Amino acid sequence: MTQTFIRDTEVIETADRLPVLPLRDVVLFPHVAMPLLVGRAGSLAALEAAEAGDKLILLVTQRDSTVQDPAAADLYRVGTLGRVLQYTKLPNGAARVLVEGLARAHVTKFVAGAKLLRAVATPHPFVMTPDDGVADEARKAMALFEEYVTHHRRLPPEVAALVQAAAGVERQGCGIAAHLAVRHETRQTLLEAPRLVDLFRALTELTAGETELLRLERKIEDDVRGSLFQNQREFYLQEQLRAIHRELGDDEGDDLADLEAQLNARALPELARARADRELRRLRKMSPMSPEAAVARNYVEWLAALPWNERTDDMLDITRARTMLDEDHHGLDEVKERIVDYIAVLSLVGKLEGPILCLVGPPGVGKTSLGRSVARALGRKFVRMSLGGVRDEAEIRGHRRTYIGALPGRILQAMRRAESVNPVILLDEVDKLGSDWRGDPSAALLEVLDPEQNRAFNDHFLEIDYDLSQVLFLTTANSLGGIPEPLRDRMEIIRLPGYLDQEKFAIAQRHLIPRQFAQHGIDPASVTWATDALPALLRQYTREAGVRELERRIARLARKLARRRAEHPGEAAPRDAVAAADLHGLLGVAPYDPDEVTLEDRVGVAQGLAYTQVGGELLEVEVSVVPGRGRVMLTGTLGDVMKESASAALSYIRSRAEVLGVPPDFARTRDVHVHLPAGATPKDGPSAGIALAAAIVSALTGTPLRGDVAMTGEITLRGRVLPIGGLKEKAVAAHRSRVSHVIIPTANQRDLEELPEEVRTGVRFHCVKTMDEVLALALRALPVATPRKGRGSKADARGDAAIAPNVTH
Repeated sequence: MTQTFIRDTEVIETADRLPVLPLRDVVLFPHVAMPLLVGRAGSLAALEAAEAGDKLILLVTQRDSTVQDPAAADLYRVGTLGRVLQYTKLPNGAARVLVEGLARAHVTKFVAGAKLLRAVATPHPFVMTPDDGVADEARKAMALFEEYVTHHRRLPPEVAALVQAAAGVERQGCGIAAHLAVRHETRQTLLEAPRLVDLFRALTELTAGETELLRLERKIEDDVRGSLFQNQREFYLQEQLRAIHRELGDDEGDDLADLEAQLNARALPELARARADRELRRLRKMSPMSPEAAVARNYVEWLAALPWNERTDDMLDITRARTMLDEDHHGLDEVKERIVDYIAVLSLVGKLEGPILCLVGPPGVGKTSLGRSVARALGRKFVRMSLGGVRDEAEIRGHRRTYIGALPGRILQAMRRAESVNPVILLDEVDKLGSDWRGDPSAALLEVLDPEQNRAFNDHFLEIDYDLSQVLFLTTANSLGGIPEPLRDRMEIIRLPGYLDQEKFAIAQRHLIPRQFAQHGIDPASVTWATDALPALLRQYTREAGVRELERRIARLARKLARRRAEHPGEAAPRDAVAAADLHGLLGVAPYDPDEVTLEDRVGVAQGLAYTQVGGELLEVEVSVVPGRGRVMLTGTLGDVMKESASAALSYIRSRAEVLGVPPDFARTRDVHVHLPAGATPKDGPSAGIALAAAIVSALTGTPLRGDVAMTGEITLRGRVLPIGGLKEKAVAAHRSRVSHVIIPTANQRDLEELPEEVRTGVRFHCVKTMDEVLALALRALPVATPRKGRGSKADARGDAAIAPNVTH
């Protein structure tokens, strides 16, 4: 019984049982010729049988290519009827054969023989219908295949032309499938496609994906090749450049030799020198183009650039240092005394671990410029490092070398800029450090600012100990509230209060006016100041603890004078006169009224004292009492602590109503409204307690408070007056506002010695322990007690004894 296969117009008659040639990792398609290398005994027997007969053989792909002697279950059921075109035996017993695929065949049964495997196969042609759109699908697949061939490096461009020239769409489809570089399982799926249109659709999808992959591979290869070419080109050019330098005789020598010479010039500690030598040995073994070489080289350069034993000679002349400090800054005696003490001790012992000084004061009082002046007085290098807004702990300790672009922290960068081991380093705005998930910089500063630890400061980049014990660290802050307690404990706090008017007057004459006039091209000697001009400028155009706004006003005045001279260039040796009446024309409307702070006696208005980040301020407390139901209203953007102080003051007044002459039923028949002006400014703290109590008593009794008295102190429910902070700044503010008397807690009496001499002589301080003493001093007249029925004499006696002032002047 024979089977009839049709190939185009050719009719092929086959035997009932065809010899089977199992294929490994290969699928033969119809209309495609393929060379094969055959070495298995069964396969050779199948070829011998085909050669002995009609040269027809059935080629079927194995499911698993690792099976050496495949049986029926190991083979697919759809294969290709092929014809042996060439058959050549090789000396090693194998055979090389060229087989042409004729038609698809479906195996109905495999028959195992003694030497070879045979199969009963039936024709299995592709199904085609007139309306299935196979022509359109064939065009799509052919277009994608042409693009696939252009991107595939192993397929010559002629392949696409040969497939395109094939007669018939079936030959084209088989040609495309045979040349796709895909796995044999995917090829077998294409061979088993039931319809020709299904074959082309599968080819379209498969070719599109493979083309995209080839396009991506080509792009990656081109990028890599371009990078390698660029590196080779740079290396070649560098070598040529070195050769040119050698020929010209200006060769600078080996870079690594230069680095080693720099290290030899530095007296590195033993551990640092060992690390440097190790990195140099690694560098010599690396390629200069290696990324790791750049990291190692950067590390060695930092070791060579840091000062290890280089120091500047300290100027130990105390008189000269004091003179230089006075030349640069007016006042600030406490800081100057501390620096002079340091120089004196240094002159005796020769070497002294640098103190950690923290200058705390409002803006504009000269904290930052004082650091430069201290360095000049000592003859040391000066480096300023701003810490405002720093949030990353690595800013202080540096980054580890595993990170790209790693550098040491700011401390070692400052040491490199200083080029000495004993500079003056100013850590500016230490109270404005931040913290987030990257760490807390203030915690990293604990080691830097601890004299017991900073002799072995360890930076993450350097990874070896560095000695900071000879550095004089100065830190500045506007408030101690922003400095963590452990960091504050490591520093010596020196407070800088605001300047007095006399000090501002001297600073303006000695420093600000000459500097600003010189910057604007005006000779200071050519401008005459009236006696009332500068005081008017201070009081009407500035209200600050420092002198920054004053300097800006002087700069603006200098610009106006420069403009006036530029408009009249013909005058020889021009001279200008500045009087108080001229300030309005030069500086505009004065923002402050010198008579704004009134010192007249008023009912329900007390003068309190507040401490802010810009210095001390006079704080008015206004109280109004109206008929009502006993409500208490607190306005003026008050904080919780100040509201509690007002509540404590009211409770004290209610408990002392008889003695204070306050109507006993005021808590039920009167509404008390407490207001602190400048409502948009937040206010908080307990130090306004006695001012609140005095204003409420004055409003309830109708007794005026003295306008020339200011007060500060915390009040308790029993009427005790507790100590407060910021007395120096508050006292300066009282003196600036021309207040004659200031009431303070007795516990703050020891702070009076720290006040400037002008404040102590210009203001009279009254130290009190109880609220009764405060009222005796602040009220213009003592209120009349209102005794209860049956207890009048005792109440009167107790009240007189309580109100009698117990005052220390």
